[in-house]
Amino acid sequence: MENNNQKQNQIQVELTDEVAQGTYANLAIIAHSPSEFILDFIRIVPGTQKAKVKSRIILTPDNAKRLLLALQDNVHRFEEMIKNGGNNNNPFGELIPPIGGIAGEA
Repeated sequence: MENNNQKQNQIQVELTDEVAQGTYANLAIIAHSPSEFILDFIRIVPGTQKAKVKSRIILTPDNAKRLLLALQDNVHRFEEMIKNGGNNNNPFGELIPPIGGIAGEA
């Protein structure tokens, strides 16, 4: 009986080819009202005066809290992977790079 309930509660998520490509953003701005959270994902290009919002996501407060908890869990698992040597390509170690990035040299 429990197995039937699990099958009924499963959601099939469709990911189109266009959405699967993703959208790069290097800044997020978060605003809220009593009834919703608004997340604007922005791409800042060095040397330009304008930054474009690439995606806007509007969430209920309950779903914003779920997103927060899911992000905390995933960041924790990522940090554990790094500590255990799971990614030797991490240039930052445990350092979180500052907003604006790390200055490069040519």
